[in-house]
Amino acid sequence: MQSHIHSLKLYIRILVVSAISVIIQMAPIQSQGLDLSGETVRFIIPFSETGGSAKWANFYAPLLSDALPGNPKVVVEFMPGAGSTKGANWFQEQTYEDTQGTLIFGSSGSTQFPYLLNDPRVKYEYGDWNVVLASGTGGVAYLPPDIATMMNGMDASGLSEIDFIWGSQGATRLDLVPLLAWKMLGMSVEPVFGIQGRGDGRLMFERGEANIDYQTSSAFLSSVTPLVENGLAVPMMTWGALDDDGNVVRDPTFPDIPSFKEVCEATAGCETSGRAWDAWKSFFIAGFPAQKMIFLPKGADSNAIETYTQALNNIISQPDFPEKSAARLGVYPQMTGDMAINALKLGTEVSDSAKQFVIDWLAADYGVTLE
Repeated sequence: MQSHIHSLKLYIRILVVSAISVIIQMAPIQSQGLDLSGETVRFIIPFSETGGSAKWANFYAPLLSDALPGNPKVVVEFMPGAGSTKGANWFQEQTYEDTQGTLIFGSSGSTQFPYLLNDPRVKYEYGDWNVVLASGTGGVAYLPPDIATMMNGMDASGLSEIDFIWGSQGATRLDLVPLLAWKMLGMSVEPVFGIQGRGDGRLMFERGEANIDYQTSSAFLSSVTPLVENGLAVPMMTWGALDDDGNVVRDPTFPDIPSFKEVCEATAGCETSGRAWDAWKSFFIAGFPAQKMIFLPKGADSNAIETYTQALNNIISQPDFPEKSAARLGVYPQMTGDMAINALKLGTEVSDSAKQFVIDWLAADYGVTLE
């Protein structure tokens, strides 16, 4: 527990560092390592091409191509299935010896949560992989305009009589964060499990097949903001961010949208203390501040890890990077080196009490048995 608290405090300090400070700390370094001239680097994403992970990977791929020694072509490949465990299990079987720096993998909270919950489908081990980047992010829940009018400011009590339908990747994926939040608010949300990525959930919303949805920040910025601007969707809340004291506060990317904590405090029956809140916050921290990560496969040597780390540091230190990343990814830390390793710990550790609460809740509400 003490190590987890230390890791959380360290992450929070990282979170509040300004983009200028990050740039100063990450001055470009000339790599003397791996040469990828004439090579193609496969960037595997275990989701469909319509969600936030796709937006994130497609943002980084051309930047990596320019920054890696030899300027290899970096190609994003999608390998959806089983809520991302299909692609992660495949990556577990790959070795650096066979790929020599030409294979990287992008995980998400939906890859981390099955690992945290001992999902029997998980055959991968994060301890075997080599993290070279960790990207924080957020998430925004939104509603159709007619249903949004039933909220009274931040009070969601008026939504308790609505039968909601929602497209979900699965209850043990990152989607458990909104599922538990909506339950705590007293909402009746029927998930349609089995979609291949959050972008497919958005398409269900657009087609009228679902009447609630959420997207991670990058996907919301690119794909949902036009719906909001055209009067087809109304933001309900974000999951929030963490301040210097570890409190959930408004997401800096969406300062005009209330956080789940604010909505919970304004809604009768929803409490920001107790077992449900502690479990929600634990999984929120595991799933969002360190949500998306880039890995080299098991067996990667220090030369390869250093090469990718230096390339990513060079990307992050570009003068226009804060502006470009804010527009595409939102205002969140992009971490390499020891910071990325620490973020990985946050993303793959939760307390036993939080884990047990979620396991019991999933069994009671969805018949999901994990142990």
